[in-house]
Amino acid sequence: MTSLHVHPLTSHPAATLPVVALGRVYFWQGGSLWIGRGQGRTDWHDHHAHQIALPLDGTCLFRSEADGGWTEFTGAFVHSHCHHQFEVEGLTVAHVFVEPETLAGRALSRRFSDDDISPLGEPERGAMAAMLLAAYRAGVGEDEMVATAKGAVAALVGTSAPGAIVDARIAKAIGYIREHIRGPISLADAAAVAALSPGRFRHLFVQETGAAFRAYLLWSRLSVAIACSMAGGSWTDAAHEAGFADSAHLTRTFKRMFGLSPATLVRQ
Repeated sequence: MTSLHVHPLTSHPAATLPVVALGRVYFWQGGSLWIGRGQGRTDWHDHHAHQIALPLDGTCLFRSEADGGWTEFTGAFVHSHCHHQFEVEGLTVAHVFVEPETLAGRALSRRFSDDDISPLGEPERGAMAAMLLAAYRAGVGEDEMVATAKGAVAALVGTSAPGAIVDARIAKAIGYIREHIRGPISLADAAAVAALSPGRFRHLFVQETGAAFRAYLLWSRLSVAIACSMAGGSWTDAAHEAGFADSAHLTRTFKRMFGLSPATLVRQ
């Protein structure tokens, strides 16, 4: 396993560094890759997707308890909706996010079922880091970078059984959300698409995705906003494009889900 030792609460120098994330974000249906140089300590946060964190030229720190120490990792898996902080000190880092209702996400849930934050084992960690770092340094295009990230996830999933696929009614509602994410979407709208009562839909949605409908909707809107920013738009433009009430709403959501301000995410 690749977790290292636990640090005292304030021992790491990244705690005093401003948070900076300089790189690129690549999206595909049900996942994304964030890759580039990272520095600093995030605020407490949690997000809908599972997170695979791979420092490509060093180690990173995580903690999931406010009064707990920091654990050092060469690679870590963070469960969906795990409240945590992250630290890194000026390293190249790849974060792969996999939504838990996807087949890969369900397989990862089954493999990493014990702890909120788990170390990645070898040889998968080394193979994943090598393939992502090689693609990043080669400056490959978006399609190849996405294919590389999906390959890294597949290497980690291995032969893990995915379990049952998401309920077809919820899958249909998720498709509707993706198609209409730039406009207003109500729970009643999605329930009607799924041919369920709002009450039954609300319960089944949480059961199948692990997230409340509103939280999932905000997560989906945030992905659209980040993609807009990575394409060169302002965060004000991104908020409008993704259907947020305003840029302040986008900023609050971004901080709650990623522990940093969107202004610190700079396209490389």
